[in-house]
Amino acid sequence: MNNKKSISLGCMRIDRLSVCEAEKLILSAVEQGITLFDHADIYGGGKCELLFGQVLKRNLSLREKITIQSKCGICSNCYNSSKEHIIAQAQKSIANLQCGYLDILLIHRPDALVEYDEVNEAFNYLYSKGLVKHFGVSNMNAWQIELYLKHLDLPIEYNQLQFSAVHSHMISQGLFVNMNESESNAELSSGLIEYCQLRSIKIQAWSSLMASWEDGCFIDNPKYFALNEKLAELALKYSVSKSAVAIAWILRHPANITPIVGTTSVVHLNQIMQSLNFNLTREEWYAVYKAANHRLP
Repeated sequence: MNNKKSISLGCMRIDRLSVCEAEKLILSAVEQGITLFDHADIYGGGKCELLFGQVLKRNLSLREKITIQSKCGICSNCYNSSKEHIIAQAQKSIANLQCGYLDILLIHRPDALVEYDEVNEAFNYLYSKGLVKHFGVSNMNAWQIELYLKHLDLPIEYNQLQFSAVHSHMISQGLFVNMNESESNAELSSGLIEYCQLRSIKIQAWSSLMASWEDGCFIDNPKYFALNEKLAELALKYSVSKSAVAIAWILRHPANITPIVGTTSVVHLNQIMQSLNFNLTREEWYAVYKAANHRLP
């Protein structure tokens, strides 16, 4: 695993851009050192991958400079991790992206009806044909991953999870071990950060600037006044944006988590990338955590 701090560009919303706007965003990201681009077959109903593919077609030398990741398994009314669906969707994503192969393919959500041997056959087929190089999962706990590992010939190398200063159950669960009092939802994560470190599984953080689907982004959100006050204080100290401080908070964790940022603004992306240029102190990291309405036992 690469221990260098890194940020990924999430492409869930790029379908609202023109080809020229998407090209400007993607090339700007590459210029600033972003190499991982995160997709899913459902993003924009497939339009996001199609748009990204048009940008690749206009910039043929770009493909070998970047890592393209996509996800499959979410359908309109169910989850589907059958062999046929995984293979078909991976092939469709490759065609839409015009990328030749996927560097990484993730199973997007846990499927209650998963047949692990079918997933193994799908992964082996895609790998043997040179269509996918690496595999992972998204939104899965330790036991779900262990069941995958029991049946797969190829390793699970990634787990994409919701994680931010506000949505930090994985931190709370670790701090409140064996406590009578615990934060609400602290047990949801089941020791995931520690487990992924133990298994050398790289964590990717989605919604890295979001509080929840209901509240949206916590930056400048009046519901998170104390957090924004602390972010503003640190932003002033380091001469960066509040978004950069919030991303630096994720990067500071020793699990080497990769934040996925879903901005479609080149200006905002430039601000976020400043997070790579400084490190929060231990005291500052915990101050942000507590300002996000978390507490220490």
